[in-house]
Amino acid sequence: MTYSVVDIAGLNTILTRILVNAAGALVGMATATAPPPGEERPLIVASMWGLTTPCVTAARERLEELGYEVLVFHQVGLGGRSLEEVVKTGTVVGVLDVTTTELADEIGGGIWPAGPERLEVAGRLGIPQVVSLGALDLVTIGPPEPLPERFAGRPIYVHNDVLAATRTTPDEYREIGALVARKLNAATGPTVLYVPLRGLSMLTTEGQVFHDPEADEALFGTLRELVDRSKVEVHEMDAEINDPQFALAMAERLHELVAG
Repeated sequence: MTYSVVDIAGLNTILTRILVNAAGALVGMATATAPPPGEERPLIVASMWGLTTPCVTAARERLEELGYEVLVFHQVGLGGRSLEEVVKTGTVVGVLDVTTTELADEIGGGIWPAGPERLEVAGRLGIPQVVSLGALDLVTIGPPEPLPERFAGRPIYVHNDVLAATRTTPDEYREIGALVARKLNAATGPTVLYVPLRGLSMLTTEGQVFHDPEADEALFGTLRELVDRSKVEVHEMDAEINDPQFALAMAERLHELVAG
């Protein structure tokens, strides 16, 4: 689509320039060629959000050093669904699902819900997956004003004029934990869960606006109770999610699963 600026009622100086630009764009797209492909590398998909970027960046760089190509999907509703669709193609050898934040919006009524297949496709297809709890500590609520009534009285973090978030409640955490456990327990392939005990995002580490270890324990306790450890390998680490050692541990474990 190209905006004509003036009405299309005979040619004139402005319209002629715009039509020439549009024609040039079409010719360019029709004749453009992609660079020759390089050596094909095994494909891994990863989930990221702003609050987990350092973690995913460190893990991606390590996986690339190990010889993989890593596709990163931004977790804003469609990002998670796109990740799952790529996994369905059968071209993926592993999944690094660091950031499962969309499940919090699914349960808490946020603006970027996960959809029914989130955190299920790799398990259904038997593809190795390493999963974490990135940014499950908040629900994205859109503009802070006017504040939706269901979030009244809850702590609010304002990112900008059109985006704010609220802290996940213990009750929401328990529901999220049960959902994560159910999805991971159903997996038919190698599945590993990494739990960062000192913070699921930048906003819940010590000293930050949503720091609340007691609330986090509602999620951790639910996972300890409901995750079937005969099917799911679980690692609880005394680290926050963006700790480089946490990121590298996940990357190395996924490599071991894929190589094995």
